[in-house]
Amino acid sequence: MIRWRLGPLTLAFLVLLQSTALLLLLGWYSQCSPCRRPSQAQGKVHVLLLSSWRSGSSFVGQVFNQHPSVFYLMEPDWHVWSQLSNYGARKLKMAVRDLVHSVFQCDLSVLDAYLPEQQNVSSLFMWSQSRALCSPPACALTPRDRLSDPAECSKHCGTKGMRWAAEACHSYSHVVLKVTRIFELESLYPLLRDPSLDLRIVHLVRDPRAVVFSREHTASAFRMDNSITLDHAKVPEQQEQLAVIQEVCRSHVRIHEKATQKPPDFLRGRYKMVRYEDIVLNTLEEVNNLYKFVGLEMTTQVGEWIYKVTHGKDSRGGTFQIISQNATYLSQAWRATLDHVKVGRIQELCKGAMSLLGYRIVNGVQEQKGVDVDTVIPKEGYEFSWLPAKTEADKAK
Repeated sequence: MIRWRLGPLTLAFLVLLQSTALLLLLGWYSQCSPCRRPSQAQGKVHVLLLSSWRSGSSFVGQVFNQHPSVFYLMEPDWHVWSQLSNYGARKLKMAVRDLVHSVFQCDLSVLDAYLPEQQNVSSLFMWSQSRALCSPPACALTPRDRLSDPAECSKHCGTKGMRWAAEACHSYSHVVLKVTRIFELESLYPLLRDPSLDLRIVHLVRDPRAVVFSREHTASAFRMDNSITLDHAKVPEQQEQLAVIQEVCRSHVRIHEKATQKPPDFLRGRYKMVRYEDIVLNTLEEVNNLYKFVGLEMTTQVGEWIYKVTHGKDSRGGTFQIISQNATYLSQAWRATLDHVKVGRIQELCKGAMSLLGYRIVNGVQEQKGVDVDTVIPKEGYEFSWLPAKTEADKAK
């Protein structure tokens, strides 16, 4: 048997050779942009914008989307509900949760069950609303430090395969998903416990009277969602909107109370409730607070975009469109035109939620239409503060 003996010089040479090869490999890897994967240790943050339909979530979603550090998807939960529409919301909540979990990790293969076999970026719901899908590596149209134009994006992007969307997702420090089909927090607990996720929940609410007013102008767009929300219960068509808003109000109460009244330790500091009315009243201040909560900084370009889209003259509002509008006017438009009998019914169904979230009841047509009655209670009247976490010494007492 031949035995090889390595002298000190030979051993040193082999170690040096191995080290050189490793450095060359690391150098190649650092130049290979598709290979880089930001990890939680590198500060990757996952943000769930949790809201309901017609609550201003499209605008707040765009506030995140237009930031150059954000990969944003609008309502990936739509794919679950649209393909499994024979089920009710309660049975679909785990499927929605699992999809959200996978997308946060940039694993878009979870969508295979809900998309056609020949799929590409444009197979994603409202894909052109995502700046990241209009920018490299998903598309060369929009430089990553520029704002995107959904109309131009839909013309020139979306033909690449889903692999490119996943590559784009991996390359951003923040992944933000807007969802409107989660009605409680408990199903999200596994995500909050997952050490691979740094999850922050932004809970966006809006005055239910304004929500109903907005939904009435786009009622046909929500027929499937209404049916699933109500677990396919047989409800007279004229009562359907009120039944849905009642369930939405109940969900806001469940979510807010679970997050603020003796929350589990893994939820502390990771939940923020924000009212749409506060955002349109003090937009830059509120957006800066949101950015601080998730670890982003305001840019001059995003600040200018925010001002432009909230100070326009257009009073229309499309189902998912973001156009330059008078946001303050839109937030209070229900007071001038919504039938007061219906207002009274909404207040009756949502009384608990309105009290909890800081919305004032109006008694009579005069109060509803009068400018001297503020229907939004100032923030200091309802805001909560986190209790300090108990120390080991406190627990021993």
